[in-house]
Amino acid sequence: MDSRNFRRANCIAVFALCGILELFRGAPCPGQTNVDPASKKNAVLASLQVPVGTILPVRISQSFSSKNAKTGRIITGRIMQEVPLHDSAKIPKGTTVAGKITSVEPAGQDHGGKISLVFDELLIQDRRIPITTNLRAIASFVEVQFAQVPETGPEYGTPSFWATTRQIGGDEVYGKEGVVTDQWSRTIGKSTYDGVLVHVRAQPGMKCRGPLGSEDQLQALWVFSSDACGVYGMTSVQIVHAGRTEPEGVITLASDSRDLKVPSATGMLLRVLR
Repeated sequence: MDSRNFRRANCIAVFALCGILELFRGAPCPGQTNVDPASKKNAVLASLQVPVGTILPVRISQSFSSKNAKTGRIITGRIMQEVPLHDSAKIPKGTTVAGKITSVEPAGQDHGGKISLVFDELLIQDRRIPITTNLRAIASFVEVQFAQVPETGPEYGTPSFWATTRQIGGDEVYGKEGVVTDQWSRTIGKSTYDGVLVHVRAQPGMKCRGPLGSEDQLQALWVFSSDACGVYGMTSVQIVHAGRTEPEGVITLASDSRDLKVPSATGMLLRVLR
């Protein structure tokens, strides 16, 4: 064997051995490069774009009231379920949604309190992604909790994650990773361990819209129904302006006859306008 063939055979043997070592130990071979999954994920997040119509399931992180809130106060919420986007991109669960209070009107003798606010940023790693959102639905902490409690206790020996729960708005969830049905027993999506992925629908007689554009993809709605719209479990609260029309992105909540209070852990469905 001449020297050139000897070197070639030796090189093949080395790379074969490296392949075996990599298989058993995960060690990279000389001349080979491995793509770090974390680096790949970071690159995806760095270029993340949130399409119009995307719904963000949010839990409010701090309480605020028209009695003592100040204009300009920062408010935040937490994304409660991984949100699927186009091209397999996702907004991670736990992502912060940030905004601020734009105006406050305390309750008076003849009117209740009123607060206007915006949610206009997603904070992912060190990146701030500007967004404009409107409010689709808001629900009390109690309603959020009830939506996660099984309607009936599981039978003896049945895992609790198989139990049926009812979403805020009426949809039925048949266990974790089970199907989700509407009030007419039509399958509209599926359950995950963090919430649901369903096709958004418009409720007759309500102002909330169904799918936007030509696509009707599955959306992350956490504990809310596919057609959830308006106020749930907060009897004195009204949505005066949802932010869909001018002024776009400005959400105004009001109380009927007392100061407006929005406790921490209140649930919201925000929808991206742009």
